[in-house]
Amino acid sequence: MSDAIKRCSAQETAACCCVDVGSVIDNTDCTASYSRVFANQTDAEQTLQALTEKARSVESEPCQIDSRLQNVADGIQLDIDFTFACQAETLIFQLGLR
Repeated sequence: MSDAIKRCSAQETAACCCVDVGSVIDNTDCTASYSRVFANQTDAEQTLQALTEKARSVESEPCQIDSRLQNVADGIQLDIDFTFACQAETLIFQLGLR
């Protein structure tokens, strides 16, 4: 048995050391978080609206969106947690923001 095959875990195939998708996407991390400081509340609210629309376009079941706006020294801080029904939707949402 070669060293490459010995390094494969039980969920990888010995032929190519390919990882089983189920070991990467296991629905344990369904929340995407966003945090940014804006110069004013209008910009923060517009970003919240745009990100909410983006999340709604990805969801298969209603995404739970928890947002918080707070005054900070540099302006308005927007913190958002998007909790999707499955991890695949979370990944699609995060990749769509890049």
